[in-house]
Amino acid sequence: MRALELVLTVVLRTPRALCRSRSDLVLENLVLRQQLRVLARAKPRPGLEPEDRCFWIAIRRCWRRWADALVIVKPDTVVAWHRKAFRRHWASISRGPGRPRIDAELRQLIVRMTSENPSWGAPRIHGELLKLGFNVSERTVSRYLPHIRPPRRALGEWMTFVRNHREVIAAMDFFTVPTATFRILYVLFIIHHDRRQILHFNVTEQPTAPWVIQQLRESFPYDTTPAYLLFDRDSAFAGKVITTVKTLGIKPKRIAYRSPWQNGIAERWIGSCRRELLDRVIVLHAEHLRRLVREYVDYYSSDRCHLGLEKDTPEARPVERRLSGRARVASLPRVGGFHHRYAWRDAA
Repeated sequence: MRALELVLTVVLRTPRALCRSRSDLVLENLVLRQQLRVLARAKPRPGLEPEDRCFWIAIRRCWRRWADALVIVKPDTVVAWHRKAFRRHWASISRGPGRPRIDAELRQLIVRMTSENPSWGAPRIHGELLKLGFNVSERTVSRYLPHIRPPRRALGEWMTFVRNHREVIAAMDFFTVPTATFRILYVLFIIHHDRRQILHFNVTEQPTAPWVIQQLRESFPYDTTPAYLLFDRDSAFAGKVITTVKTLGIKPKRIAYRSPWQNGIAERWIGSCRRELLDRVIVLHAEHLRRLVREYVDYYSSDRCHLGLEKDTPEARPVERRLSGRARVASLPRVGGFHHRYAWRDAA
């Protein structure tokens, strides 16, 4: 069909050819011959070779009526070939030395951290590398993690306001955890806004007001009470709980109904605990959950790098340096192997 269409095109354009210049006739004859040669190839469907594409790119640049004689492909296809060749041309002449690649050891360490901690992104891995004494930027780390989404930016003046007052603010909240026998356990925790440190947590099946009051007394011994305590309007936080909070010298601040974002620090911790621990285990009973959360709190406070703390830990984890050329980075499992801490260890 394509060959017949090409022959008809030649026959119908013969009268018009008498009015054209000799150069147009030569170029049109050349173009038609080239297309006949393509159609004559012994294939079920003739394909275009790289030299065919180069031919049409050259014809497009030197003959303005090239599209009139084109039959086997669409003009848009030729334009796309030309643009692709143009991009390759500029890519070849602009290719320079660029930034030097990081050491192979560091690249392998980034890949290792990614494989051992699938839920970590570039900011978390960058924080671990800083604690190991590696002088590398987060953007460099992200280049080796092409599918990692960049972290969200701070909210400007509001975040500055929060940072200037967070040392006097704490928050408490409940979250529920189902067990293997389909019972519901309640986890109460109190978190300090300043260093994101978990001051206290406990697990119960009956979150009553007297139980909450006892947890508050255990959370703030002596003169360690904050100025403000944020919590929601859960029925377990009403009545005597508010009175106890005031007795401890703390101003209670209850958030609005159905507004968990007003207690964002606590909600953020709940989300981290679920994603990094609870979504990966089946809780058997209260003591099992208490042990799991205790291990996670220890990891959260001592090992986990936090974006809000400039990639430090709540307990100010020190930076380790390589002391000898034989030292290698060792993986220290945390929270049952779901996460890891990395440290320098001498090779055996």
